[in-house]
Amino acid sequence: MTTRGQRHAAVVTRREQVSAHLVRLTMSVPGFESTGILDEWVGLVVPGQFQVRYYTVRSWAGDELVVDVVVHDEGLVTGWASGDCVGDTPEITAAQGSFSPPDDAAWLLLVGDLTALPAMARIVAGSELPTRIWAEVADDLTGYLPAGTDVTWLAPPADGRSGLAEVVEGIDWPEGEGYFWMAGESAQMRAIRKHLMRERGLPTSAYDVMGYWRAVSSRQLRAVDPEPIWRAGKERGLSDEQIWADYDRAHGV
Repeated sequence: MTTRGQRHAAVVTRREQVSAHLVRLTMSVPGFESTGILDEWVGLVVPGQFQVRYYTVRSWAGDELVVDVVVHDEGLVTGWASGDCVGDTPEITAAQGSFSPPDDAAWLLLVGDLTALPAMARIVAGSELPTRIWAEVADDLTGYLPAGTDVTWLAPPADGRSGLAEVVEGIDWPEGEGYFWMAGESAQMRAIRKHLMRERGLPTSAYDVMGYWRAVSSRQLRAVDPEPIWRAGKERGLSDEQIWADYDRAHGV
């Protein structure tokens, strides 16, 4: 049995540049157990860090786990995943998932940006329900989804921005009962939840809307290697939040 706090030692065995902003990492993760939930995700802790970042399980087979990482100009995982990380030993947390269509669902609507694309690809491949997708991505990923997928490709309104809330408000919904799944920028997700509850009057069992990232005017990065402060804090029995506070004080923040 696994728990949310459990961590597995992993080894990166392959790295592939799928597109300009998407990197595929294949890892050997002995002891990994899938939940079987189609949008399941794991926490990734890269070497020299202790903060967790979450990524969809794109696929797995035995102890081999594949995740597709969205890379930006800079970021906690970006610098690591953009370089030669083969042979590195990150940590992986136990898998979790939330995709749960009602038993009587007759269709699926999936909406998301690049961060949601791995989950949408896996959902399409693993579900027999008629499915439509709206994907907001800047990269050319026309071959990423399973062949025959009914997908509308959308361009982001600007770098680091999303316009999916307006897209969803204009969707012509199918007849009957179905399931709506969406993931992307947090402010857009909040707007969509309000739309689904207030305008469409949907019960919470009919949709799953998750914020995967937050648009900000600029990124404020911490130093690449806080590990010495982290280890000292752990020896003192501090929480991660207390360790970050020590880190900020040490760097005059």
